[in-house]
Amino acid sequence: MTYEIRTLPPGAAGPAPTSAPGSPQEGAHRGSLVAVSDLHVRYQENRDIVEGLRPESDDDWLLVAGDVGEYVSDIRWALTLLSSRFAKVIWVPGNHELWTPEHDPVQLRGVARYEHLVEICRELGVLTPEDPYPVWEGAGGPAVIAPLFLLYDYTFRQPGIASKEAALARAEKAGVVCTDEHFLHPDPYPTREAWCEARVAATEARLAALPPEIPTVLVNHWPVVREPTDPLWYPDFALWCGTEATADWPRRFRAATVVYGHLHIPRLLVCDGVPHQEVSLGYPREWQRRSRAPGRPVRILPAPAPVAAKTTGTPA
Repeated sequence: MTYEIRTLPPGAAGPAPTSAPGSPQEGAHRGSLVAVSDLHVRYQENRDIVEGLRPESDDDWLLVAGDVGEYVSDIRWALTLLSSRFAKVIWVPGNHELWTPEHDPVQLRGVARYEHLVEICRELGVLTPEDPYPVWEGAGGPAVIAPLFLLYDYTFRQPGIASKEAALARAEKAGVVCTDEHFLHPDPYPTREAWCEARVAATEARLAALPPEIPTVLVNHWPVVREPTDPLWYPDFALWCGTEATADWPRRFRAATVVYGHLHIPRLLVCDGVPHQEVSLGYPREWQRRSRAPGRPVRILPAPAPVAAKTTGTPA
């Protein structure tokens, strides 16, 4: 597998691709497909940014790649606001949405918590991984937008580590233990990796049934290939970042782009010719160090021109 890293400032604009008369783009709406993730609205600074998020066009679609917040009331607030402004909002859960915080009045766990959030989204007209995949027919399209919920299975292990148990022991010794171990419950599945396996199997079948002539935009909170975790300051954190089971999905399912978050390292990674866009806002202590304006959604389609820059980051 070959890959290269390029960075793209959120909201950076490039020339829209031209369309021949009669092509799928001709006569379609003129908006853009944009994406953001890891809004973490329990921080007032981030909440203020979300308050200011507005589309550049009435036709813009917004992909929200997880980690809006931990409390159900915060998630509802943010998605209500965003769905009132963008033509369509498509949400996938992150690990923080799946937590059951001690002080959240909603104490649902695991699948029940996820299904509760899906019902809220349906009230708001927000699409989720449980809905039929919509087709983007604007500039850069057509493309099937596939919101995914896949979790992780501890297979992003360090070299020479053969088992989950050994990998977790190494991570604990290094002082790197994801908060998911305390708050993300897999009920009724016995483990998180069992839940992940079920999600991967069901999603793979849906993607395989898509028309082969239409490209996809894969949207998942966690990266679907391992390469995005290479620059993590704490390599053992990769355990909580995805699954090896999806390594061939971008090529196999004709991805025009993969959108993800979780790592809080916003950048464009081109892997085997497929762009992977990390679109996170992150925590205030992270985005306040960046020179560009925080929280601007990243344009996914039409594809923007890449801008070379240095990128650094810390894990979520």
